[in-house]
Amino acid sequence: MDENRWTRVIDNREYLNVLEHLYSKTITLWDVRKFHPVLYFYFVDSLAHIDYTLGILTFRSHKFAKNFTAHEYMRWRVDEEKKGDRAKFPGFVNWLKTAHPEKFSSLPSLWQMIYDTEDLADYRSFKIVLDPDSHSETPANIFFIMIDEFFSPDFLNSIYAEGSLTVLFEKYRYITGSPD
Repeated sequence: MDENRWTRVIDNREYLNVLEHLYSKTITLWDVRKFHPVLYFYFVDSLAHIDYTLGILTFRSHKFAKNFTAHEYMRWRVDEEKKGDRAKFPGFVNWLKTAHPEKFSSLPSLWQMIYDTEDLADYRSFKIVLDPDSHSETPANIFFIMIDEFFSPDFLNSIYAEGSLTVLFEKYRYITGSPD
Protein backbone atom coordinates (compact mmCIF):
# COMPACT_ATOMS: atom_id res chain seq x y z
CA MET A 1 0.00 0.00 0.00
CA ASP A 2 1.25 3.47 -0.86
CA GLU A 3 1.66 5.21 2.53
CA ASN A 4 2.08 8.59 0.83
CA ARG A 5 -1.40 8.30 -0.67
CA TRP A 6 -2.99 8.16 2.79
CA THR A 7 -0.76 10.96 4.06
CA ARG A 8 -2.14 13.17 1.29
CA VAL A 9 -5.67 12.38 2.46
CA ILE A 10 -4.78 13.33 6.02
CA ASP A 11 -3.07 16.51 4.81
CA ASN A 12 -6.34 17.49 3.12
CA ARG A 13 -8.59 16.68 6.05
CA GLU A 14 -10.49 19.95 5.63
CA TYR A 15 -11.77 18.82 2.23
CA LEU A 16 -12.46 15.32 3.53
CA ASN A 17 -14.65 16.95 6.20
CA VAL A 18 -16.60 18.71 3.45
CA LEU A 19 -17.02 15.42 1.57
CA GLU A 20 -18.39 13.86 4.75
CA HIS A 21 -20.77 16.81 5.07
CA LEU A 22 -21.95 16.28 1.49
CA TYR A 23 -22.41 12.56 2.05
CA SER A 24 -24.43 13.22 5.20
CA LYS A 25 -27.10 15.03 3.17
CA THR A 26 -30.21 13.23 2.00
CA ILE A 27 -33.27 13.86 -0.13
CA THR A 28 -35.16 10.92 1.35
CA LEU A 29 -38.06 13.15 2.41
CA TRP A 30 -38.31 14.75 -1.03
CA ASP A 31 -40.19 13.23 -3.96
CA VAL A 32 -37.67 13.81 -6.74
CA ARG A 33 -40.16 12.46 -9.30
CA LYS A 34 -42.06 15.71 -8.78
CA PHE A 35 -39.03 17.93 -9.34
CA HIS A 36 -38.83 19.79 -12.63
CA PRO A 37 -36.64 17.56 -14.85
CA VAL A 38 -34.30 20.33 -16.04
CA LEU A 39 -33.86 21.85 -12.60
CA TYR A 40 -33.37 18.38 -11.11
CA PHE A 41 -30.70 17.59 -13.74
CA TYR A 42 -28.76 20.74 -12.81
CA PHE A 43 -29.25 20.07 -9.09
CA VAL A 44 -27.70 16.61 -9.42
CA ASP A 45 -25.09 17.90 -11.84
CA SER A 46 -23.99 20.60 -9.42
CA LEU A 47 -23.68 18.09 -6.59
CA ALA A 48 -21.59 15.89 -8.90
CA HIS A 49 -19.27 18.82 -9.67
CA ILE A 50 -18.94 19.58 -5.97
CA ASP A 51 -18.24 15.91 -5.24
CA TYR A 52 -15.69 15.66 -8.04
CA THR A 53 -13.92 18.88 -7.09
CA LEU A 54 -13.72 17.83 -3.44
CA GLY A 55 -12.49 14.38 -4.46
CA ILE A 56 -9.64 15.89 -6.44
CA LEU A 57 -8.78 18.35 -3.66
CA THR A 58 -8.87 15.59 -1.05
CA PHE A 59 -7.16 12.69 -2.80
CA ARG A 60 -4.98 14.66 -5.26
CA SER A 61 -5.28 12.02 -7.94
CA HIS A 62 -7.59 11.09 -10.80
CA LYS A 63 -6.62 7.45 -10.23
CA PHE A 64 -8.76 6.86 -7.15
CA ALA A 65 -11.93 4.96 -8.07
CA LYS A 66 -14.09 7.71 -6.61
CA ASN A 67 -12.45 10.28 -8.86
CA PHE A 68 -12.22 8.37 -12.13
CA THR A 69 -15.82 7.17 -11.91
CA ALA A 70 -16.97 10.73 -11.21
CA HIS A 71 -14.87 11.88 -14.16
CA GLU A 72 -16.66 9.42 -16.44
CA TYR A 73 -20.03 10.84 -15.32
CA MET A 74 -18.75 14.33 -16.07
CA ARG A 75 -17.81 13.31 -19.60
CA TRP A 76 -21.30 11.86 -20.11
CA ARG A 77 -23.09 14.95 -18.78
CA VAL A 78 -21.46 17.25 -21.35
CA ASP A 79 -23.75 15.82 -24.05
CA GLU A 80 -26.70 15.46 -21.69
CA GLU A 81 -26.81 19.16 -20.83
CA LYS A 82 -27.35 19.97 -24.52
CA LYS A 83 -30.52 17.87 -24.78
CA GLY A 84 -33.94 19.51 -24.95
CA ASP A 85 -34.66 22.28 -22.51
CA ARG A 86 -31.53 21.56 -20.50
CA ALA A 87 -29.65 23.74 -22.98
CA LYS A 88 -31.80 26.69 -21.87
CA PHE A 89 -30.64 26.59 -18.26
CA PRO A 90 -27.63 28.95 -18.53
CA GLY A 91 -29.79 31.50 -20.38
CA PHE A 92 -32.49 31.08 -17.76
CA VAL A 93 -30.06 31.95 -14.96
CA ASN A 94 -28.95 35.09 -16.81
CA TRP A 95 -32.57 36.02 -17.54
CA LEU A 96 -33.33 35.70 -13.82
CA LYS A 97 -30.48 38.07 -13.06
CA THR A 98 -32.10 40.84 -15.10
CA ALA A 99 -35.83 40.02 -15.00
CA HIS A 100 -36.06 38.64 -11.43
CA PRO A 101 -32.96 39.76 -9.52
CA GLU A 102 -34.49 38.78 -6.15
CA LYS A 103 -34.93 35.20 -7.38
CA PHE A 104 -31.46 35.21 -8.93
CA SER A 105 -29.96 36.25 -5.59
CA SER A 106 -31.77 33.35 -3.86
CA LEU A 107 -30.31 30.74 -6.22
CA PRO A 108 -27.54 28.54 -4.89
CA SER A 109 -24.34 30.54 -5.19
CA LEU A 110 -22.74 27.90 -7.42
CA TRP A 111 -25.47 28.43 -10.03
CA GLN A 112 -25.06 32.18 -9.76
CA MET A 113 -21.31 31.98 -10.26
CA ILE A 114 -21.08 29.26 -12.92
CA TYR A 115 -23.94 30.34 -15.18
CA ASP A 116 -23.77 34.14 -14.86
CA THR A 117 -21.98 35.21 -18.04
CA GLU A 118 -20.37 38.11 -16.17
CA ASP A 119 -18.82 35.89 -13.50
CA LEU A 120 -15.41 34.30 -14.11
CA ALA A 121 -16.26 31.09 -12.26
CA ASP A 122 -16.32 28.04 -14.48
CA TYR A 123 -16.01 24.28 -14.62
CA ARG A 124 -12.44 23.59 -15.73
CA SER A 125 -11.72 19.95 -16.47
CA PHE A 126 -14.96 19.39 -14.53
CA LYS A 127 -13.54 21.03 -11.39
CA ILE A 128 -15.19 24.10 -9.90
CA VAL A 129 -12.87 27.06 -10.42
CA LEU A 130 -14.15 30.28 -8.89
CA ASP A 131 -11.25 32.48 -10.00
CA PRO A 132 -9.29 31.26 -13.04
CA ASP A 133 -6.53 33.80 -12.32
CA SER A 134 -5.89 32.46 -8.83
CA HIS A 135 -3.57 29.59 -8.07
CA SER A 136 -5.12 29.09 -4.64
CA GLU A 137 -7.54 26.30 -3.94
CA THR A 138 -11.11 27.22 -3.15
CA PRO A 139 -11.42 27.39 0.64
CA ALA A 140 -13.28 24.46 2.19
CA ASN A 141 -15.84 26.70 3.88
CA ILE A 142 -17.13 27.81 0.46
CA PHE A 143 -18.08 24.21 -0.31
CA PHE A 144 -19.96 23.88 2.99
CA ILE A 145 -22.03 26.90 1.97
CA MET A 146 -22.69 25.54 -1.53
CA ILE A 147 -23.82 22.17 -0.19
CA ASP A 148 -26.13 23.69 2.40
CA GLU A 149 -27.71 25.97 -0.22
CA PHE A 150 -28.57 23.01 -2.45
CA PHE A 151 -30.16 21.14 0.45
CA SER A 152 -32.09 24.11 1.78
CA PRO A 153 -35.82 23.29 2.06
CA ASP A 154 -36.67 26.59 0.34
CA PHE A 155 -34.52 25.70 -2.65
CA LEU A 156 -35.78 22.12 -2.87
CA ASN A 157 -39.40 23.31 -2.65
CA SER A 158 -38.73 25.78 -5.47
CA ILE A 159 -37.78 23.02 -7.94
CA TYR A 160 -40.99 21.01 -7.47
CA ALA A 161 -43.38 21.03 -10.45
CA GLU A 162 -45.37 23.94 -8.96
CA GLY A 163 -42.40 25.57 -7.19
CA SER A 164 -41.40 29.19 -7.66
CA LEU A 165 -38.25 28.42 -9.66
CA THR A 166 -40.12 25.96 -11.87
CA VAL A 167 -42.81 28.55 -12.62
CA LEU A 168 -40.13 31.01 -13.71
CA PHE A 169 -38.30 28.39 -15.78
CA GLU A 170 -41.54 27.55 -17.58
CA LYS A 171 -42.14 31.25 -18.20
CA TYR A 172 -38.62 31.52 -19.63
CA ARG A 173 -39.24 28.47 -21.85
CA TYR A 174 -42.41 30.10 -23.14
CA ILE A 175 -40.85 33.47 -23.95
CA THR A 176 -37.86 31.81 -25.63
CA GLY A 177 -40.09 29.69 -27.81
CA SER A 178 -40.00 26.20 -26.33
CA PRO A 179 -42.97 24.05 -27.18
CA ASP A 180 -45.08 22.74 -24.30
